[in-house]
Amino acid sequence: MKHRIVVSAVCVFDAAGRLLTVRKRGTGMFMHPGGKPEPGETAVQAASRELQEEVGIAIPPQDLRLLGVWIADAANEADTDIEATVYVASGTWEAHPSAEIAEIRWLPIDGADSAALPGDLAPLLTDHILPVLADPAADPAEG
Repeated sequence: MKHRIVVSAVCVFDAAGRLLTVRKRGTGMFMHPGGKPEPGETAVQAASRELQEEVGIAIPPQDLRLLGVWIADAANEADTDIEATVYVASGTWEAHPSAEIAEIRWLPIDGADSAALPGDLAPLLTDHILPVLADPAADPAEG
């Protein structure tokens, strides 16, 4: 049986409409900023805290909008699933890597098909989030 890790993550966009992805030190996969809730912390509180710690974006928990909850293969841990509660930060942002983040990359998502995507994206992004964001009825940067 697979091990499961509970995490919170945030979709953040820049002025060009690109999605922020991050790579943690010692790993090879890009994913959303986010992480595990601390004891007594709600999913949205964890998302807000991790966003500030990892990329320097301060957004109060009440300003994050729930996108969904998914289970996906963990990007950097074998035989492990993540249960991810994913939020969207309204507006546009600039980000700077800090804490355990080694690198950030803004991912163009407008009109991108799966064949054009980099091969180093976490399964949560490729299998769940990007298909939702590609839905023309959804405008995640609004809200």
